Amino acid sequence: MVPSEENQLVPKEDMFWSCRQSIFAEMKKKFSQVESAAEEPRVLCIIQDTTNSKTVNERVTLNLPASTPLKRLFEDVASKVGYVNGTFDLVWGNGDNVTDTTPIDQNSEKTILDAGFEPGKKNFLHLTDKDGEQPHIMPEESGTADDSAQDRFIGPLPREGSVGCTNDYVSQSYSYSSVLSKSETGYVGLVNQAMTCYLNSLLQTLFMTPEFRNALYKWEFEESEEDPVTSIPYQLQRLFVLLQTSKKRAIETTDVTRSFGWDSSEAWQQHDVQELCRVMFDALEQKWKQTEQADLINQLYQGKLKDYVRCLECGYEGWRIDTYLDIPLVIRPYGSNQAFASVEEALHAFIQPEILDGPNQYFCERCKKKCDARKGLRFLHFPYLLTLQLKRFDFDYTTMHRIKLNDRMTFPEELDMSVFIDVEDEKSPQTESCTDSGAENEGSCHSDQMSNDFSNDDGVDEGICLESNSAAERLSKAGSEKSSLLYELFSVMVHSGSAAGGHYYACIKSFSDDQWYSFNDQHVSKITQEDIKKTYGGSSGSRGYYSSAFASSTNAYMLIYRLKDPVRNAKFLEAHEYPEHIKQLVQKERELEEQEKRQREIERNTCKIKLFCMHPTKQIMMENKLEVHKDRTLKEAVEIAYKLMDLEEAVPLDCCRLVKYDEFHDYLERSYEGEEDTPMGLLLGGVKSTYMFDLLLETRRPDQIFQCYKPGEVMVKVHVVDLKTESVAPPISIRAYLNQTVSEFKQLISKATHLPAETMRVVLERCYNDLRLLNVSSKTLKAEGFFRSNKVFIESSESLDRHVAYTDSHLWKLLDRHANTIRLYVSLPEQSPGSQFRRAVYQKSSGDSGNLDDACERVKGPVGNMKSVEAILEESTEKLKSLSLQQQQQEGDNGDSSKSTEASDFENIESPLNEIDSSVSAENRELENQIQISDPENLQSEERSDSDVNNDRSTSSVDSDILSSSHSSDTLCNVDNAPLPLANGLDSHSITSSRRSKANQGKKETWDTAEEDSGTDSEYDESGKSRGEAQYMYFKSEPYAADEGSGEGQKWLMVHVDKRITLSAFKQHLEPFVGVPSSHFKVFRVYASNQEFESVRLNETLSSFSDDNKITIRLGRALKKGEYRVKVYQLLVNEPEPCKFLLDAVFAKGMTVRQSKEELLPQLREQCGLDLTIDRFRLRKKTWKNPGTVFLDYHIYEEDINISSNWEVFLEILEGVEKMKSMSQLAVLSRRWRPSEMKLDSFQEVVLESSSVEELKEKLSEISGIPLENIEFAKGRGTFPCDISILEIHQDLDWNPKVSTLNVWPLYICDDGAVIFYRDKTEELMELTDEQRNELMKKESSRLQKTGHRVTYSPRKEKALKIYLDGAPNKDLTQD
Repeated sequence: MVPSEENQLVPKEDMFWSCRQSIFAEMKKKFSQVESAAEEPRVLCIIQDTTNSKTVNERVTLNLPASTPLKRLFEDVASKVGYVNGTFDLVWGNGDNVTDTTPIDQNSEKTILDAGFEPGKKNFLHLTDKDGEQPHIMPEESGTADDSAQDRFIGPLPREGSVGCTNDYVSQSYSYSSVLSKSETGYVGLVNQAMTCYLNSLLQTLFMTPEFRNALYKWEFEESEEDPVTSIPYQLQRLFVLLQTSKKRAIETTDVTRSFGWDSSEAWQQHDVQELCRVMFDALEQKWKQTEQADLINQLYQGKLKDYVRCLECGYEGWRIDTYLDIPLVIRPYGSNQAFASVEEALHAFIQPEILDGPNQYFCERCKKKCDARKGLRFLHFPYLLTLQLKRFDFDYTTMHRIKLNDRMTFPEELDMSVFIDVEDEKSPQTESCTDSGAENEGSCHSDQMSNDFSNDDGVDEGICLESNSAAERLSKAGSEKSSLLYELFSVMVHSGSAAGGHYYACIKSFSDDQWYSFNDQHVSKITQEDIKKTYGGSSGSRGYYSSAFASSTNAYMLIYRLKDPVRNAKFLEAHEYPEHIKQLVQKERELEEQEKRQREIERNTCKIKLFCMHPTKQIMMENKLEVHKDRTLKEAVEIAYKLMDLEEAVPLDCCRLVKYDEFHDYLERSYEGEEDTPMGLLLGGVKSTYMFDLLLETRRPDQIFQCYKPGEVMVKVHVVDLKTESVAPPISIRAYLNQTVSEFKQLISKATHLPAETMRVVLERCYNDLRLLNVSSKTLKAEGFFRSNKVFIESSESLDRHVAYTDSHLWKLLDRHANTIRLYVSLPEQSPGSQFRRAVYQKSSGDSGNLDDACERVKGPVGNMKSVEAILEESTEKLKSLSLQQQQQEGDNGDSSKSTEASDFENIESPLNEIDSSVSAENRELENQIQISDPENLQSEERSDSDVNNDRSTSSVDSDILSSSHSSDTLCNVDNAPLPLANGLDSHSITSSRRSKANQGKKETWDTAEEDSGTDSEYDESGKSRGEAQYMYFKSEPYAADEGSGEGQKWLMVHVDKRITLSAFKQHLEPFVGVPSSHFKVFRVYASNQEFESVRLNETLSSFSDDNKITIRLGRALKKGEYRVKVYQLLVNEPEPCKFLLDAVFAKGMTVRQSKEELLPQLREQCGLDLTIDRFRLRKKTWKNPGTVFLDYHIYEEDINISSNWEVFLEILEGVEKMKSMSQLAVLSRRWRPSEMKLDSFQEVVLESSSVEELKEKLSEISGIPLENIEFAKGRGTFPCDISILEIHQDLDWNPKVSTLNVWPLYICDDGAVIFYRDKTEELMELTDEQRNELMKKESSRLQKTGHRVTYSPRKEKALKIYLDGAPNKDLTQD
């Protein structure tokens, strides 16, 4: 190597190594920074956006280094949620700062750690409005390519929420202005009221038709002649002006539909757009009579055609000129499997003549005989605006349903109609116009809904082809017309869906810029010619018969073409060309829109929040909605709330203030001292759709001062308990802090109640029946379970009860009773109990026979002079009190003060009855019956041995489940004591689930009706002792004056009772007031709408009752143990209504069926007028309306027959001797079908000895005379009597099933009462004419509907589309 070169390389090498060393140093520095960042604690921030009800459940999570500045935090949040930074605030949502509602300073240089954020914990923040204004949404930076892609969307938009809403309304970037902003296309959409898309499509098409819009603008509305609300042209004019000038995205069509005479229900009726077009045009013609626009519809849309019949023998032609507004084109020819390929092909088929020959020959006037003829249509004149209807809706005679044909049919952008007009027709010999009888008018296109005259008696055609008298002129004019019949497509009305319903929208080409647009309700977007081709329909495959089923359901339904004529083609009027009345209307609508915009702005800045107020005099909580502008001050809001709650006469304004309130917890969160001039938007955290809190208008007396409520305090309602009087005082509200100790809390209560804190016992009621004694002085309230709103009871006396264990103390028992006591209103019988009254007061304890005689002496005398309920109350109270003292003495060893009967925990309630008899003390009017339930020997004759009781307990697992889930003592809807409904409609207490197999095996069914399902339950446990013994239940009653309207002479009691008392004990307490023993009156619970249901389960408690429930007492024998109330219905198998209610009866457990029949005989004679002998009728099971098992005389209830309360049974009168003798027999109801006569015979019972099909056929052959080999049978469907239309029975039933026994699939006949239809297979079905079939169909439909049975095909009745010219529907229903 040359030395000179060596000297040159050394510095380069040094440079390389120095660069490398500097790079490593830089990398080391970076790595050290990364390591330090990794070691830096991170802060987890969870941000909840509370500015919008749609985003309140969304949360944004950020995991930031602790050194992150607050400014960077706001930038990251803005980027995450899509808001402009600086247009929102962040406030604390948890932690020690939860009470601090001051927004975090986003311009502060502090780090998030210095600002109070805690590393390693969740830091919750609320994103709120800034200065009462909602955050600004960050503008999207998407390119135009995305927009154009969105604009090019074609088809029905997916709808979320209400009908007609598009995705714009539910997007994440939702903003209020997006609803109101106009589409980028410059066009305005129409709001879908519900199902008015068909109307929107037609209105947009008419609006985009220059000739129609300009003519409508030239018409001037005269307000003096017509009401603007009912004027259809005026409302259309207003709508068009709004579509042209409004700045909204979409406008309403309610004013237009109101002018049609439609109500809101019409918005839910979808109609055919072509039908609407004709009806609307007809209505406009009627409204435009005697005006310049009288013939506008005909000038623009009406064409003419000739309906002709030409004799093929002599050439004579009969014809008629018809007019049309649209041309209906068949998609698929009748009977064909292939659809027409294009509109041109369908038009050729439309004018293709048919040959009338054979039975369809035409009677020729010239030949005077029937001849072969050619019948067809010829177009004479095409309208300026040509409407083509593609008949996609058809009727399938196989399924008898409407269907939609989705086959592909192309249509050109330019349509040459010259090939379809017949110039040669002008050369044909014109004869006298006639309406030929041979013409069936099937091809006639005129509308039967139009009021035009469709035939001209003088034969003069009003079309352009026949106006000239000269044949040469006619031909030349026709030839020129033919050469200029080139039409351009400008509107395609598309239907998406099926024949049952769907969605309409319109694709319309603007004549201003030749651009196609999709008008899809609210959404207007640009589309291309390729999108139009997508509406051809069909699929990519070949056009076969089934191609329609797999084709797209979105396809063109109506096409509108405009004639290309430079002379007639109009442009839309410019603003300066508007008539004066339209200019005024434009100005008026702009002012209205501006006013509406200002009102929206006010609404947008109005806070709407729930407002509550406890009325100072009425003492009722009132509720209203406070609406106040966000800039109004708190002082002004108080004035608004003061007037809103109508307190002017109750309290002065300066005695009112607004406080933050939580209705759910009944908690006053905070007051706003010193913030009277603060704007409400700032106090409430901005304008929101919903608030997480409410406001309370608090009032005070003039001599009081308002208490200061600070955030973070808890509210406590304190009830003072007096053990001596056993009373609980009304609550006193105090406020405390969760971090206060129990000792500090007692001092706070002591100041408020002036009771000593040293002897104070505090009991917290955390939830129902959870009474906790706060005995640890150092514990905080939070640790004891205090929350926002709390309820405590305090007692501060020197009694020894303080030293007793809490659960054994008098205080606990008093509070326990207080928590379980309810108030009931009891209605007593209006009439005196008559002879039974002498048993009203009877011996309550053994050995006190003299008391009964004394009591009877007091009630002796004529029935009319018997004492009132008040007298009974006064006399019996003393009697029961002395008895109570005797029984307490018998207890002997327990002198606990909790057994005392001195007073009630309820305050004495004043009543008019108390005022009347002031000489009697309140103590004499209350029955505080803390006594044991009476001895079983003297109660009712319902004693059961231990074995009987044990037998009653043999319930099934199914019943046990029913009972364990039952808590109600009522029979409402049979929820608690009725059989469980099964999927097949039968009940769970069926004795026939396996009756036949049970009979064959000779086994007894193992499960029995539960004791609780019987009428009354045992009041004793298995040892024979009273269940209520040694258990004292609170009961206090006093007379009560009920409201007016409850009936004159009606006596009421207001009863306070422990709801753990049994119904049996409750009835015993009521005996002195009813005047008869508890076994001789019934208890009915009164529900809403005054429905009454009897409570029958004596061993159940009143736990299902609640405060202020009403109870009605009715005289009558209550059910004894093992008795059931049964509803008896008569079975009339051959009557239109086979189920007829007879009477209510009582069956008892252990009774035989024959014994129950014997008891029924006198009742049937007296109540129903049925004089029967015991062998002339049978009882059988009733399941819904189905007759079931026949009960044999020796069957025993509860052993052979499961029975329950509210049971139902059929009574069937026999025509002869009872044929059912054993359980192995089977009774079916047979009915003969006579196809040759199209009728059904009456029911006949057939009793089988076995389940053999052969035996059934033999019996049917025997009663009908049909040879055995010709018998065919089928099982009836549905509920009895298994009605079926006689038009369907012959082919719809499963005749002659291939089975040998009846109890297998598909028959499953295992029980009595099955319906069997049978017929003679050699009997031919009667042939019916169409008239006979239609007549039978009407009769059968009417018969089956009357009997409540299903009609095979009953399509939804569509409401006729009508437009009422007077703005209201015609009240004459016959017009429908």
